[in-house]
Amino acid sequence: MIPNFAPEAALDPSVRAFCQALRTAGFAGDIETSYGSRLAVATDNSVYQSLPQAVLLPKHSEDVVLLTSLAQTSSFRHLKFSPRGGGTGTNGQSLTEHLVVDLSRHLRAILEINVEERWVRVQSGVIKDQLNAFLKPYGFFFAPDLSTSNRATIGGMINTDASGQGSLVYGKTSDHTLALTTVLMDGSVLKTSKEPVVEAEKKASQGGTIGQIYRQVLTSCRDFRPQILQTFPRLNRFLTGYDLEHVFNDDLTEFDLSRIITGSEGSLGFVTEAKLSITPIARHKCLLNIKYDSFESALRNAPFLVAAQATSVETVDSKVLDLARNDIIWQQVEELITDVPGKTMQGLNMVEYNSEDQADIEQKIAALTERLDAAMANGEHGIIGYQLTYDTTAIGHIYAMRKKAVGLLGNTPGSQKPIAFAEDTAVPPEKLADFILEFRRLLDAQGLHYGMFGHVDAGVLHVRPALDLCDPEQEKLMRSISDQVVALTAKYGGLMWGEHGKGYRSEYGPEFFGETLFNELRKIKGAFDPYNRVNPGKICTPLQSADSLVSVDGPKRAWFDRQIPVAVKESFDSSLNCNGNGLCFNFDANSPMCPSSKVTKDRRHSPKGRAGLMREWLRLAEVQGVDILATEQRLQHGAAGVNFWQRLKNSWAARQGEADFSHEVKEAMDGCLACKACASQCPINVDVPSFRARFLQLYHGRYLRPAKDYIVANIERTAPWLAKAPALVNWFLRRNWVQRSLAATVGYVDTPLLSEPSLANRLQQRYTFDLNRLQQANADERSRMVLLVQDPFTSFYEAELVEDALSLLEKLGKTPMLLPFLPNGKPQHVKGFLRDFVKTASKASDFLNQLHQFEVPMLGLDASLVLVYRDEYRKLLGDKRGNYQVDLFHEWLAQQPIPTAKQQGSFALLAHCTEKTALPKTEQSWQQIFSQAGLELKPVSVGCCGMAGTYGHEQQNLENSKALFAMSWQAPLQQFGVDQVLVTGFSCRSQVKRLAGSKPKHPLQQLLQAIG
Repeated sequence: MIPNFAPEAALDPSVRAFCQALRTAGFAGDIETSYGSRLAVATDNSVYQSLPQAVLLPKHSEDVVLLTSLAQTSSFRHLKFSPRGGGTGTNGQSLTEHLVVDLSRHLRAILEINVEERWVRVQSGVIKDQLNAFLKPYGFFFAPDLSTSNRATIGGMINTDASGQGSLVYGKTSDHTLALTTVLMDGSVLKTSKEPVVEAEKKASQGGTIGQIYRQVLTSCRDFRPQILQTFPRLNRFLTGYDLEHVFNDDLTEFDLSRIITGSEGSLGFVTEAKLSITPIARHKCLLNIKYDSFESALRNAPFLVAAQATSVETVDSKVLDLARNDIIWQQVEELITDVPGKTMQGLNMVEYNSEDQADIEQKIAALTERLDAAMANGEHGIIGYQLTYDTTAIGHIYAMRKKAVGLLGNTPGSQKPIAFAEDTAVPPEKLADFILEFRRLLDAQGLHYGMFGHVDAGVLHVRPALDLCDPEQEKLMRSISDQVVALTAKYGGLMWGEHGKGYRSEYGPEFFGETLFNELRKIKGAFDPYNRVNPGKICTPLQSADSLVSVDGPKRAWFDRQIPVAVKESFDSSLNCNGNGLCFNFDANSPMCPSSKVTKDRRHSPKGRAGLMREWLRLAEVQGVDILATEQRLQHGAAGVNFWQRLKNSWAARQGEADFSHEVKEAMDGCLACKACASQCPINVDVPSFRARFLQLYHGRYLRPAKDYIVANIERTAPWLAKAPALVNWFLRRNWVQRSLAATVGYVDTPLLSEPSLANRLQQRYTFDLNRLQQANADERSRMVLLVQDPFTSFYEAELVEDALSLLEKLGKTPMLLPFLPNGKPQHVKGFLRDFVKTASKASDFLNQLHQFEVPMLGLDASLVLVYRDEYRKLLGDKRGNYQVDLFHEWLAQQPIPTAKQQGSFALLAHCTEKTALPKTEQSWQQIFSQAGLELKPVSVGCCGMAGTYGHEQQNLENSKALFAMSWQAPLQQFGVDQVLVTGFSCRSQVKRLAGSKPKHPLQQLLQAIG
């Protein structure tokens, strides 16, 4: 029996009262107290996990003032809060057991730009790449670059003083922060910017919290300046948090309190707005990929490259390169990082030059390549080759690979995963190679594997040892290594945190600051937050406080994962392996990654959120003594979870508000579009649709299914019967009362019409499959044969496409045959009817394996169905699936000679999400096909259309479906016009017809028309 999973960690009554008081007071944002919502922000990109009491998502700065002011009342003065941005921190900076104030969902407005003065003003929830997309038409960008730029918020960058590639030239976030608006814990609004010291002294003479802050910072940073300058190393990555040194300029005439806030990790207040300097985009760029025989060679060569006036020098080791080769990202970079014949590439330096002057950049490149050629000729510096490109798109692809390195390391096979805890050490660049060699010896002595990448120009290298923290002994080893690395960085005159902040490493602060300066930090904290209520335990505590700092030994995800049996973890590895890197939070509407996350801005509705919910659900199952794998096996073999009457009773209880965490997991899973973009776009390959299907099967072993699930799951059985009388069926479907009835009874809207005439009537026995003919055909006859595999959507709802596909094959001199319709099973898989799906898959595989022996191409038209044969069939059938191959039409077509079109034309291609993520060369293949015919085809970058099979037809998803269409597809359709747009996905064409009024063609239909 599948139990009721009651959630743990009930809310403190005072938190409930505070949330209610907030609503009553007019808080305009969102307040989330469900277990699932809290879980979604209980982790970040670190190894830690801490469940907050509630999640507050303010809509504007006034909401932040309201919640902090309310928190001063006597009933709530004990409550504590932690700001949160993108949740990409690697050291748990935003994790808390108190209340999270998440500024990332709503505070995303770009408020003002001044091109002449080169600044922009933004809210703190604006995402770095979002800002740069806005600035690009003006010819500017926000310079600090970081690997998480497509989901990191400006507020998060400010609070960690983020930097990254090119920091020698572009500096850190604090170098570009002109002014900040920060809400303090007492409700005061602090506005900071660079000002004369005399003005700062006037403010210090005032009363209240702000006056106290100015007095303390002036005293700490001026009176102890000699000691500050002596203590901190002269590094590009000067992150100390709080930045005591740069509050003053060199001659102590200017004062900038913002420098204390940048890098403060949300421990001083809530940054709600920022005024930032912007940098002109260099008109000319060049990137050299220099290959080395060892990683040590790459490191030792870096100072020479910096001296050659490079803008930036990034590096990756062979571990990262090997992982990248097996990832979808390699498709975009393989021609730019080719192997050197007879040599093994063990390290790669990516050297970028940019300039306003083409002659200047070419001169620098010529000088560098001359020296590289000489070094290779003489066998010096371990250089075995190099490649260069001036193509900005190609350069972007290289950096996308480098940025993905963090996640790729998390996809290392086995239970030991490279993890972040000592990964952003900074030492003088000239000492980096020796430092890293000693670092490697430290790790090698423990027999650990690790990956390395980073910013060698700044002396920052990310080193991630592979550990299994579910093993208590390896957790102890993490502490031991962490302590040793602290000592090692001190030995080489560096910092433990050159880029990613302190977080749970805050306990090491006193070792780097010394007691005197650390006490000054504590005094500053006390001036801002005297009762230690803002992100308590991070960086420091008020001097008058007895509270402790957080520790490296803080609560970890692995503590909870240990409760899940190893067999379950291995079976559900797609969810358990999620390391929180957050690539699924990608803000870009034209990226196919997780449309539900984009449209809801709800962390639960992302691969990371769903994986976290699934992890907890599996843990709770074990806590309650449920053998998930055994239960799953029983359901798979036909046994009921509980009998019908018990499921009816359980479902009634659920409608009455029964507390069951399973309902929260189900809600998150229902929002998934099953597009499978996560399975290839996520560096860990978190495959939500796969574990979602398994969850739904288990969930409905306890609860009844809705009627629409049966309708969807059986569409492949009912559609052939309905297609026998399409005119009659469509007559009813065109009646408004029928559509209203379907919406009211089963929650199904905009039911599509069947093809009229039906496929059978269109073909009139042409192209009919004849097994005897296939068996008796000679080799020459078989070489011309092509078998078209039917799917339920094109065959019964878009029969004209099937007819056109067969006609095109005939035009190309082939002998096409239409295979009899056989259910594929994807609708069953999507709704979690896995027992039925396995039966369907087995039957289809048996038939297709029989045909495989004839070595005749088998082609399908719709990617979402065809790819099921390759993925879901293999996962659930294993070896029983056989060796047959069903290609998508374009995969086969790209290998054929295409006749020249009789009419010329230019078209835009909008490709299906599932297709272009699983098959990254899809758009390129169609371009080549059209080019052969003398036609121009331009791929357009779009995200999800919002339909995704039957998702857009379910009433509960209707508004999100329309919003997704408006977010990404509407603009290119308006730009090019439906007649000039070609669309590969059936669901996408259906969505365009529903929301734009007419249906676009499939590329093969346009090709057929063009070649006549």
